[in-house]
Amino acid sequence: MSATPVEESERRSGPLLDHLARRMRLRSESVLAPLGLRPRHLVALTVLRDSGGISQQALAGTLQLDSTNVVGLLNDLEADGLAERRRSPEDRRRHEVRLTDAGTKRLREAECALAGAEEEILGALAPGERDLLYDLLRRATQGRSSTCGEVMAEGGPGAC
Repeated sequence: MSATPVEESERRSGPLLDHLARRMRLRSESVLAPLGLRPRHLVALTVLRDSGGISQQALAGTLQLDSTNVVGLLNDLEADGLAERRRSPEDRRRHEVRLTDAGTKRLREAECALAGAEEEILGALAPGERDLLYDLLRRATQGRSSTCGEVMAEGGPGAC
């Protein structure tokens, strides 16, 4: 089976997305570090906030981590006073994990710092273009393909 030749002028988004993701990841890590956070901490804090509390086992499933790694992650968060584990009153074998007030505050600080990092990385785009980029990326991660025409038909910005 022979591959169809690709024209040199053909545009590919993969390398650009990879480059953008790398820049965003490096900048995000640099703004999270002074807050004592790593990306995995931020994801866990966000899940805890959004869930209002969750069992340790459910957190492991949501984060797609094995239980040993979740224990280490929670040890980090508890040591900094950002999360707490308590025995479930319904089932003493289970631990419920909740965000503390300090965790809520640190998460807000991290989100503000990340907004600044995103501003730096995406600063060349107008607000409407950022909205369009976000919408297209969100759809792509959901596995639904969208054409520029579909985005326009749904009332998206005229950036296509």
